[in-house]
Amino acid sequence: MNRLVTGAVALGALGAVSAQAADLNYAPRGYTLNQPLNAYSWAGPYLGGTLGYAWGEVGNNPTKPSGITGGIEAGYNWQTGPWVFGVEGDINLTGANDTFAPWKFSNPWFGTLRGRAGYAFSNILFYGTGGLAFGELRGETFGLSESHSTVGWTLGAGTEFGLAQNWTAKIEYLYVDLDSSNFVVTGAKNDYRFGVVRAGINFHF
Repeated sequence: MNRLVTGAVALGALGAVSAQAADLNYAPRGYTLNQPLNAYSWAGPYLGGTLGYAWGEVGNNPTKPSGITGGIEAGYNWQTGPWVFGVEGDINLTGANDTFAPWKFSNPWFGTLRGRAGYAFSNILFYGTGGLAFGELRGETFGLSESHSTVGWTLGAGTEFGLAQNWTAKIEYLYVDLDSSNFVVTGAKNDYRFGVVRAGINFHF
């Protein structure tokens, strides 16, 4: 009888522990401080892709290149309580271009390397971001083509949503300012400043 009672108590305790474990919606990952065990964790590395639309203007030229943009991104987050900090880099191909009179300007690609800081309400993260930008500006006129790759800066903001333990989706806006270069085809210094709105999806490891 004693063995029967002991077995029943052990089974009951095991069932209680299992029930508590089942109530944990998310498991912490990566580097997290002061994070409840049942809270959504933003910490750790991630990899994903983006798709959006860019529009802007070329300095000292009337062209205003715009078009679809898409690329890949990777980053890492640290989290302490609701505060999330991280770094993120991306590289993108774009169809942004415009023609005015004899000139055509296009932005074949661009990339960024940024810091991120935000505040999370469980699986919803609001963040600001900023850092280094780089990319190519191509000018064409009368059959002549000239390209310059330059660096600059970017600032933006966005919202990211936790869809599941390892998947998130985001929407963000970036303003990018690429530095000017001397273009022989225009006889002037031309730069490219543009905004981009894009959506993305990330897998968190």
